[in-house]
Amino acid sequence: MAVTQIENNNKLVRYTQDINREFVRENMFSPYMGEGLTAIIRVRSELKAGGEDMNIPIVTRLRGKGVATETLVGNEEKIDNYGMRLRMEWARNAIVTTKAESHKDSADIFGEAKPLLSDWGKELQRDELIAALMALPTETLPASSSGVRVNGIQYDLASAAQRDQWNSDNSDRILYGATTGNFNAVHATALATLDGTADKFTATNLSLLKRIAMNADPRIRPWKTEDGYEHFVVFAGTNTFRDLKISLETINKDARPREQAGLKNPIFQDGDQAYDGCIVRCVPEISAFVTNVWTSLLTAGTVGTPVGFTGRVEPVFLCGQQAAVLGWGQMAKPTFRKEDDYGFITGTGIEMAYGVAKMFKRHPGVPTGGPLKQWGVATGFFASAAD
Repeated sequence: MAVTQIENNNKLVRYTQDINREFVRENMFSPYMGEGLTAIIRVRSELKAGGEDMNIPIVTRLRGKGVATETLVGNEEKIDNYGMRLRMEWARNAIVTTKAESHKDSADIFGEAKPLLSDWGKELQRDELIAALMALPTETLPASSSGVRVNGIQYDLASAAQRDQWNSDNSDRILYGATTGNFNAVHATALATLDGTADKFTATNLSLLKRIAMNADPRIRPWKTEDGYEHFVVFAGTNTFRDLKISLETINKDARPREQAGLKNPIFQDGDQAYDGCIVRCVPEISAFVTNVWTSLLTAGTVGTPVGFTGRVEPVFLCGQQAAVLGWGQMAKPTFRKEDDYGFITGTGIEMAYGVAKMFKRHPGVPTGGPLKQWGVATGFFASAAD
């Protein structure tokens, strides 16, 4: 029997119309961003009408003892105040195609331009918030038109001397591993004390980091929930979050409430961990920063303790009110190409202007001021082996 064969050019070809876009995580900081004074990450919009720099006033609590029946005139207390400057910079991206290419497209790839650009913007802000939380405070602003939106000395670009200065200025709000005794005026020396056994991010070490934050001066104010409870919010990478979950396994099993639906049980469903007045949120990109940007941390700890530990160290950010600021010069908006060659070229884009920084204040001192203190963050460094 002779079976007719269909030639290749005559075969029916069907393509799926759905584009499987690369997974892009929503901004994990979003629930803790807001315009109020109590927000973890303050959102400011004063420069939407124009301007390059934003001033953020910071006022500390009154420290004096006051008077009883003595004369108050002449014994008044002055307000310790500081103006933190934040510089804005533009961020833009676009996608362009031609009518000729659109005619070849079986899956409307260009139709994905807007959601792809939106995801790009979310990723950019998330990554720059992480970089800002790790940056070293400085009163020197980024150069104009430099494309730099992260204010501060970025950790990977800082010199050893700059890291040591930050370490010394913020000694009351930095923890290295399991004990305050690991602190050293030389940042690299302090990191080298961390081993992969005692100095992991555990429930016990989280409580120590919290106590350091509570005793810091100026104070790190806890974040308040709608029901009036006070919490610190902690951002950790995948490796440190893994170690914390392991240390909380028995506590979650024995002490956390049991929901009727099994998937709400913390043992079976991933999500934020809660312990000792701290909400710990996993931000996987923090671990990615160690791998790809803060590469000096890959071997900063005690290599070989325990056997096989390569010395990887990761930061954890315990945050209270006003830990960081995101200042808008222009909110994100879509843009479209005007030079369209009589309608043959199509281009769509996104543009925004903002600056992001870890909030800081110059501590009182003489004659010109004391150290630059990060305002609402206690930074912990923990040994954290990669999987």
